[in-house]
Formats: sequence, C-alpha cells, structure tokens
Amino acid sequence: MRKVIGIGETVLDIIFKDDQPMAAVPGGSTFNCLISLGRCGVNASFISETGNDRVGRRIISFLEENGVDAKSVSVYPDSKSPLSLAFLNERNDAEYIFYKDHPKDRLDFNYPEVNENDVVVFGSYYAVNPVIRPQVHGFLDYAKSHGAILYYDVNFRSSHKDEVMKLTPNILENLELADILRGSTEDFEVMFRKTDADAIYRSQVSFYTKKFICTNGSEPVELRADNGFKKQYPIQKNDNVVSTIGAGDNFNAGFIYGLVKYNITREQMTNGLTEKQWDNVIACAMQFSANVCKSLNNYVDEDFARAIAEHPIS
Repeated sequence: MRKVIGIGETVLDIIFKDDQPMAAVPGGSTFNCLISLGRCGVNASFISETGNDRVGRRIISFLEENGVDAKSVSVYPDSKSPLSLAFLNERNDAEYIFYKDHPKDRLDFNYPEVNENDVVVFGSYYAVNPVIRPQVHGFLDYAKSHGAILYYDVNFRSSHKDEVMKLTPNILENLELADILRGSTEDFEVMFRKTDADAIYRSQVSFYTKKFICTNGSEPVELRADNGFKKQYPIQKNDNVVSTIGAGDNFNAGFIYGLVKYNITREQMTNGLTEKQWDNVIACAMQFSANVCKSLNNYVDEDFARAIAEHPIS
C-alpha cells in the first residue's frame, strides 16, 4: 500500500473570534494534512518534533488516534511545544501570531521507509528554516532518489517577510525538488511580490518545476502544467464558512488523496498528467477544503472521513 509521509511543524492552534478564545486544537500545516489523510484511511506517517509537555503528549496521541504513524516525531525534554494564536476576522479568515523557540530546533530522526510512488508532503517555514535545513533537505533528497512524488506547499507567512532574501536559496532548492508546487496568492506576494498566476509561473516557478497550483481564497484555483497546459477551477460558493484556517492544508490532503485514489504514479507525473487526471485530483482537493471550512477544526470531520473510507482506495 502506498504511503504518504509528511515533514513539518507541530503547534497548538488557539483560535480567537472577537478577541475571545473559541477552541484549541493540535495543528501545523503538514500535520493538518496528515490528520485528514489518516482519518480517510490513507497509510500516513509524520516527521516532526515537539516538547516533552502536556501539549506535546496530546499532539502525539492525536496523531495515533487518527491513524498517523508518529514514530518519527522527536520529543525534546528541554523544549516547550510551540503555540499559534489565530484571530478570525469578519470573513473568518485568520491572522496569526506564532510562539516558538527556534534556537532549540534540531530535528533528529530515523528515516521512515520510502518506496517508489509514495508521496512526501512538505512546506511552511519548517521546509526552509536554516537551523534544520540539512536534515530536511537530506530527507527530501533521499525520498526523491527512492522514487517518491514530492508535494511542496510553500505556505510562506508574512511574519517571515523580512527573511525572504536569506531564505531564497532554500526556497529555490525546494522548488527544484518538488514534483508539484502549491501556494496561495498571499504566499507569492510575500515571497515574490507577485499575485498573478501566469506571472509567478513564468518568472519564478516554471524553470524549476512544471506543475503549479495557485489558490486564492474563494477565487478560482489556477493550474499551470507541462506543455503550456493551463486551467481554472471555480470554487463552489460555501455559505457555511466557520473558519478558513485549514483550507489550504486540506486542499493538499485532498489532492494527495486523489493521487493515491486514482493511482497516479511518479512516472505519469513526470510524463505529464491528462486533463481528466488533473480534474479528478483537484476535485478531491476542493472537496476536502470545503469540508474543513465548516468547523473550527483543522481537518476534515469524521462523518466526511467515514464516507470517504467507505469507498476504500484500491
């Protein structure tokens, strides 16, 4: 059975509305993606680090409860688990404040087994953080050499905008490793000072990777791919939006679920997908993303996951 392996940060997301705390849920961009995939019956494992505290213990038990292998999550006794404060505005979009002791980042883990056509998902500051860059790059290089499909969600927050110049070499290395790149217009505005999908693809992306997905909230999803292929996918209107916090992470989860469900291989990815294959995987991505916006949780709900799991991946 194909595996999905995620590498990224773990945080406790404390969610505020009108400056009052509404919920506290385990989170992190790749973490959220893996939880949704685990709930839907995908063979998933997670590489990360956390503190030896109540939050860290909850994060590990939450992974295990949702069917995600947590053996590659390192626990450091002298570190505190990171926190994220998310403040929802009138549109239920979030502004973030992060609390993390980056000097204690170290990332010491044993590589999980990676086989041909497994999927590795990575992104956020974790994927470019200079302190752990040697370990992250080493694993990504290892996964690519073993035939995995690498999915990169840049997820570059404005809180790191002053570091763009310093981090550009790591960003470009990630683009070169990636088989698929996804990011939001907000990410690209911070990184490249551009928001137009064609301009971003032409000037910043296509030299490194040919498969590019640009999301923009409730605006259509923009796809650019091999041989000049481009397509726009309108977002269905959703009147029940409670929070958009996990929308991008679960777009990733749905896309990866689609890769596995429709048995899209590394070889097919390299040769270029058909329009029908793109339609199928992006439909999955939008389905997952729409579901997560209906609650304050960062992952698809259990009813949705149960319905997905009733049609198991072959």
